[in-house]
Amino acid sequence: MTASVRVALADLNGRARGKRFPSADLAKIEKGAARMPLSVVNVDMFGCDIEDSPLVFESGDADGTLMPTDRGAVPMPWMPRPAVLVPVTMFQDDAPFVGDPRAALQSVLARFAQKGLHVVAATELEFMLVDGSSPNPLPPKDPVTGQRLSTEDVNDLSALDAFSVFFDDLYDGAEAMGIPAQSALSESGVGQFEVNLSHGDALRAADDTWLFKQLVQGTARKHGFAASFLAKPYLDDAGNGLHIHLSVLDGDGRNMFDDGGVLGTDALRHGIGGCLAHMPASTLIFAPHGPSFDRFVDAAHAPTGVAWGYDNRTVAVRVPNSPPIARRIEHRVAGGDTNPYLLFAVILGAMLEGIDQHSDPGAPVAGNAYATDLAQIPSTWESAIAAIENSDGIARILPVSLIQYFVGTKRQELRKIAEMSDADRRAFYLTRA
Repeated sequence: MTASVRVALADLNGRARGKRFPSADLAKIEKGAARMPLSVVNVDMFGCDIEDSPLVFESGDADGTLMPTDRGAVPMPWMPRPAVLVPVTMFQDDAPFVGDPRAALQSVLARFAQKGLHVVAATELEFMLVDGSSPNPLPPKDPVTGQRLSTEDVNDLSALDAFSVFFDDLYDGAEAMGIPAQSALSESGVGQFEVNLSHGDALRAADDTWLFKQLVQGTARKHGFAASFLAKPYLDDAGNGLHIHLSVLDGDGRNMFDDGGVLGTDALRHGIGGCLAHMPASTLIFAPHGPSFDRFVDAAHAPTGVAWGYDNRTVAVRVPNSPPIARRIEHRVAGGDTNPYLLFAVILGAMLEGIDQHSDPGAPVAGNAYATDLAQIPSTWESAIAAIENSDGIARILPVSLIQYFVGTKRQELRKIAEMSDADRRAFYLTRA
């Protein structure tokens, strides 16, 4: 029997904002009875309203209506007593609220649908298990040996199996929540793992990604750890990425990127061209927090240059080696601390614009992209804020109001974080991002 109900949506930072209700209210919630202030979507990482936000005093801090998504209620397997979560979208005056990141993705996907196209997506999520009792980033202890982890064990099966009880619970939870979790592996960082989610409808894939991050963090707490999706928990170790794989089906269900060969179609290259053209201005979405930019270092499997290539993990946009029917784009720039809805929206919007405008991506990079003279991805929080704020291109993809809300959030966080030491900043973001 369900003991309690949560309703929640993703704010602009991707954090879950919502309410708790008694289980008896579930039927009313599923009919849209729950409400929260519109401003809840636009709070900073400290949970504070944005100064001078038009969503607060200027609007009288007006309420929006929380409408359940088609996902319905999903279990929260990490909770000590049975509980369900109802994912919702914020509505204002009977229409999706312009500041809701999920609504922004829906709007982009509607543009594909108008052309008779359907987007298929999958994600790869990297995270680190850390010592949940430590206020600072510290690797966890091996559950088998009791010794604190200290070495990198990329693709080491024993490292993965040491945490088998955690992963058994994680996969059981994913199945209960309807999240298509596939392979898991031990990554190159200390206590770092990657889980792949299977491909499917793009909106569903974004929902899965957002829910899976909550499942990982909740399951880690249940087992006495903490889980961090921060792009760079340790300055001297690997970073956490969130890679997204994308293909587009036409009205007959054919992959638009498949030409039967290894190179793919013009539509594939044009889509890549759009992604590259919008990449610098999109960086604040790929790397939304100050510490996110610590991940962008040469020769660390995180891209720093605006480039693409075939089966090349040193570039920003990769075309994986695969059967032609599975020809796709892999976008590799975002850190694990990105908001999945904004990530999907800005990449897909750029990709569609590239297809429509026949954008030229230039020649693919072969070999080491770090040793190639390339246009660079913004390397600081400040420059990324300025890039999106001054971009006409992103304003064609995302609502102008949403961009303004997001920029205001980041500028407020920038001021607050500037007053903290580097160690305090990293500890603050460790399990919030």
